[in-house]
Amino acid sequence: MEAPSSNGEPTAEELSIGRLHVLTDFHLQQDHPHADLARLAIRGGADTIQFRQKHGGVQNQLVEARRVAAVCRDASTPLIVDDRLDIAQAIGADGVHLGQKDFPVDAGRSVLGTEFLIGATATKPGQAAEAYELGADYIGFGPVFPTTSKRNPKSVKGPDGLAQACEAVPIPVIAIGGITHDRVRAALEAGAHGVAVLSAVATATDPERATARFRAAIDGVLRESDG
Repeated sequence: MEAPSSNGEPTAEELSIGRLHVLTDFHLQQDHPHADLARLAIRGGADTIQFRQKHGGVQNQLVEARRVAAVCRDASTPLIVDDRLDIAQAIGADGVHLGQKDFPVDAGRSVLGTEFLIGATATKPGQAAEAYELGADYIGFGPVFPTTSKRNPKSVKGPDGLAQACEAVPIPVIAIGGITHDRVRAALEAGAHGVAVLSAVATATDPERATARFRAAIDGVLRESDG
């Protein structure tokens, strides 16, 4: 696994970007509302929560996002909002994650300023480099492995494609898409700063336990790299 920086110490950017991002969901499953998923994931070791709701009106999204924000504030856990700058601002989130067809990164930076984290989705190394140039703080790159959480996912990039994206930018890269606890090592050894997980936690019978397995997998690789 590549060292976080040339002297072995994490950079300021890496310290602010968590290694285990858990995305909340109430579409793939209806057993756990967003706030409950966030609470269980944090208990299991998630260090970043991303509120992700692709369906429903803005008022409903705002209500759910506020509930998640309260959970994250109580746990001092960063909250990222998927897509919606307006909701991120309204609930006082820590940042926003923007897809390729969402609000442009540079325009988002002009609206949000420098205090908000901005993550950007990339499916190619060139897109990662462009997002960095436009002001992204981290890259969500994938799908690294086959995924079922998106209706029309892009082609699978594999660890080699992930490694190319990590080499293309000096900011943290978060691997996403088909991430399971036994694929964490491959993602981190390819150079990823961390992983983002949706269905493997959201649809798990025990989301807290599922998150804890990811946390253990990440920590295990990090301990080995420090040894």
